[in-house]
Amino acid sequence: MTSTVDGTAADRQLKARHRAMWAAGNYAAVATELIPALGPELVAACAIGPGQRVLDVGAGTGNAAIPAAAAGASVIASDLTPELFEVGRRQAAAAGVELEWLEADAEALPLPADGFDVVLSCVGAMFAPRHRVTADELVRVCRPGGTIGMINWTPEGFIGHLFAAMAPFAPAPPPGASPPPLWGREEHVRELFGDRVTGLDMRRQQIEFDLVDDPLEFREYWKRNYGPTMAVYNANAADPDRTAALDAAFLDFLRSWNRNGRYEAEYLLITAQKPSG
Repeated sequence: MTSTVDGTAADRQLKARHRAMWAAGNYAAVATELIPALGPELVAACAIGPGQRVLDVGAGTGNAAIPAAAAGASVIASDLTPELFEVGRRQAAAAGVELEWLEADAEALPLPADGFDVVLSCVGAMFAPRHRVTADELVRVCRPGGTIGMINWTPEGFIGHLFAAMAPFAPAPPPGASPPPLWGREEHVRELFGDRVTGLDMRRQQIEFDLVDDPLEFREYWKRNYGPTMAVYNANAADPDRTAALDAAFLDFLRSWNRNGRYEAEYLLITAQKPSG
C-alpha cells in the first residue's frame, strides 16, 4: 500500500514538473515561428473534415487543433499545461473558430472510450514520459474505424540531437520514462501500437528552421523560449562551470547543424486506423 501511495505522489510531482516546464517557456513563439506548417499538415494527413469529432492530445496553443476546427470539425484541445490555453484561445478567435480547451494528462485522458473520429498529436503526446501508457490512451479514446495521427521528432533529427546535446547536463529521468524522440522511430511506434491499429503509415519528413541565422543568437532563442531547454539550464544555474559547458555544447551542436542560416529538423508523420471490429 505504501508503495502505491509513494508511486502516486511521485507521479503527481513528475506531472507538476512537466506542467511547470512548458508553462515557463514561450511555446506560442516556437509553435508560430518555427513549426506553423506542422499542424495543418497533420490535419490534412488525417483527412479531417466537417462534422468529425477530433481530440488533439498535447495540443499546446492549438497548432493542430485550430486548423482542425477550421476544417469544420468539433475539436477538443487537451494539454497538461492549461497556461498555454490563453494564447490558444486568442489564436482561435483570430482564426474565427471555436473549440473546447481541456486540461488533461495524455497518460490518463478524462474522456470516454471510442469517443472520437480522429485522435491526433503534433509534437505533443511524445513528451509524456510513459510511451506505452500514452499509446494505450490514444487507441482507447479513438472510435472503431477512426484515425490516429501524430507528428513526432525523430532521434536522428535536429530536435533529437538537441536533446542528446543537453542530456549530459539534464537531471536523470524518472523510472519508467522513455526519451521523447523515441516516438520518432518506426520500430518503437510499431511496438507501441502493435495489432491494435491497421494501415499504419509512417513517413520521415523535414521542416526547415530559418528564423535566426547566427548559431549564438539561435541558442539564446532556445534558452528564452523552449521549456525543455530552460529546464536544463535551470538545473545547472547554481554551477557556473556546468552552465558554461552546457553553453559550449549547445553552441557546438547548433554550429554543426547550421546550413547557411537554415536548420533541417526531421519528423515522423504517422497515421493509422483503429480496427472497426
